[in-house]
Amino acid sequence: MKDYRIISDGSCDLNVLDIEKLDIDVVPFYVKFKTDEYKKEGKEIEVRQFYEDLVENPNIFPKSSLPTINDYLEVFENAVKNNYDIICLCITSKFSGSYNSALNAKNIMQEKYPNLNITVIDTTVNTVLQGLVVKEAVRLKRLGYSYDELVEAINSHLATGRIFFTIKGLSYLKNGGRIGKVSSIIGDILKISPIITLKEGEIFSSGVALSRGRSLAKIKNMLLDYLKDSHPDEYIIAVGYGYDIEEAKKFCSEVKKLLPNYKVDFEQIGSTIAVHTGPHPLGVAVIKKFDK
Repeated sequence: MKDYRIISDGSCDLNVLDIEKLDIDVVPFYVKFKTDEYKKEGKEIEVRQFYEDLVENPNIFPKSSLPTINDYLEVFENAVKNNYDIICLCITSKFSGSYNSALNAKNIMQEKYPNLNITVIDTTVNTVLQGLVVKEAVRLKRLGYSYDELVEAINSHLATGRIFFTIKGLSYLKNGGRIGKVSSIIGDILKISPIITLKEGEIFSSGVALSRGRSLAKIKNMLLDYLKDSHPDEYIIAVGYGYDIEEAKKFCSEVKKLLPNYKVDFEQIGSTIAVHTGPHPLGVAVIKKFDK
């Protein structure tokens, strides 16, 4: 049976060591800050440096750009040269055109290689939740799932994914045009701690808090409520953080104490997402395991 390669775009926010251990390919997004030059996230600009720039320049709003068709073609061609079929996992199409770039690249590849199996999936998620999707896909591949079995497992579980998170104010979401349904509830009040939920590819307001501590407490309660009646073997969790790693470690420790039998990963949110959240996103991602 022909082997297959798992590929994702850079929104999965997996670090270099994770990418090596998982043995996957990642097609990066582009970001720019203070200049007109876009740089590849993680390759031409480090995530930590990006956060430091955000903190030091609070009145400058960075921008992001999606991977191009050629970016995908380069990675797809390399997989084909090594005799792989391809499963490509992309950020929610409601946030980015990365999925469409991958689809266009797929069409070009299949004209060139008619016998190539290549599936591009709109994961309907992003950031550390997308990272969990990738990790689950790799886990099942290593368990011996066939190409078709894995595609079916991924598609049947994506709807269980959630992100519950908070940021400091809405200025970055507002500037990036990502505020959507959040604005209809919280308006233009920027000096509060909004609580936001991502589900089914979109973000929704889950209320506000008058302090960071209260918003994080509400996020923990939302996670507990979502997992009520579940078994620790059924779901996986990841804490995603931005600039403040010490705050994030404390929050992660609290989540682990609340859910001692659940697996909880700890990942930094990448600069592609930070363009829209600012330097202080913090929250949890959760999704049902793909073989449960």
